Amino acid sequence: MKKLLFVFLLVAGATLSSFAQKSDPGKFSIGIEGGLPVGDASNISSFTIGGSLKYEKPIAQKLAATISAGFIYFPYKTDVQLDITYLNPGNRGESFVPVKAGLKYWICSSFYGEGQVGAAFSVNGDGTSFAYSPGVGIKVSNNADIGVRYEGWTHSGSTLSQIGLRIAYSF
Repeated sequence: MKKLLFVFLLVAGATLSSFAQKSDPGKFSIGIEGGLPVGDASNISSFTIGGSLKYEKPIAQKLAATISAGFIYFPYKTDVQLDITYLNPGNRGESFVPVKAGLKYWICSSFYGEGQVGAAFSVNGDGTSFAYSPGVGIKVSNNADIGVRYEGWTHSGSTLSQIGLRIAYSF
C-alpha cells in the first residue's frame, strides 16, 4: 500500500507541475467538513467532523485537477464507547487523514461535479485504506463553495463510508 501511495503522489505531483506553464496559478481552499456515516460506519458513529485543505489547478476551460488533504474524526456512539472501555479507556473515536487527488468539472458557472481517489491513513494505527469520493458542489460566491459527496474508505474487505458536506473558503 505504501508503494501504491508513493506512485499516486508522484503522478499527482507530476500532473500538477506539468500545468505550471498555464497562466492561471490555481487556488487553495480551506473547508470545514461534516458528515453522516452510512452502512457499517453508522453502527459505531452518528456523525463525522473535520477539516481539509484543497488545491485546484485549471487544466482546461471547464476542468480542474485537484489535490486535497484533511482530518476526519468519527466519534463513537455511547454504547460503542462502553463496549471498548476495557480495551482502551481513552479511545473515544476513530481519526483519519485522507489524502486524495482528482478532477473537478464545471457543469455551468456555479455548479460542478468532482471525483477523487487516494488514501485514508488511520491515526489510531488501523492501517491505510483506499479512498474514493464522487460528489457535486455549488459556488456561492467568488471565494466560497459548498460541496456534498459520498466518501468510501476500503480496507481489508470492509468499507467505512459517509455522506459528507464541505463548506469552503477559497484564496
